[in-house]
Amino acid sequence: MASGDTLLIFNALNNEPPAASYATLDFRNAHPVLDFDAAADESAVFTSVMPQHYSGATGVTVYLHWSATSATSGDTIWDVSFERIGEGQLDIDSDSFAAVQSATATAPGTSGYVDIQAIAFTDGAQMDSVAAGELFRIKVTRDANNESDDMAGDAELSAVEVRET
Repeated sequence: MASGDTLLIFNALNNEPPAASYATLDFRNAHPVLDFDAAADESAVFTSVMPQHYSGATGVTVYLHWSATSATSGDTIWDVSFERIGEGQLDIDSDSFAAVQSATATAPGTSGYVDIQAIAFTDGAQMDSVAAGELFRIKVTRDANNESDDMAGDAELSAVEVRET
């Protein structure tokens, strides 16, 4: 596998919402999106198996494909974290996500346009040491309580792409 190749893609319908403070499913012109509120932190969770062809040498970059419900200015703070489940690595009765990696994304200048925000993870602790062939979860959160998140209205997540870096 070459660096930069896509490993996984999740869409809004793949979300496994947490028990509380979750992004809500919505549709925009029949496109499924997850709405992340501007007033409180909300999350979406996606589960997969890291493909066997993941080399584990350099890490991954997560690309968030998102738009704004109505805003055409302001910033949104996105947090992403990994949780390694693996074989005999985690008791799934509790969460164990690694530290978040964050990025600031500026609202597209036109309502309805999609922006792509990249967040890089080095192999190892930033990815919770997820290895090829292991079950894992990825959590995406809008950090609405962050003072730098000043975009009004919902942020709409359409897809999450994970690429080898």
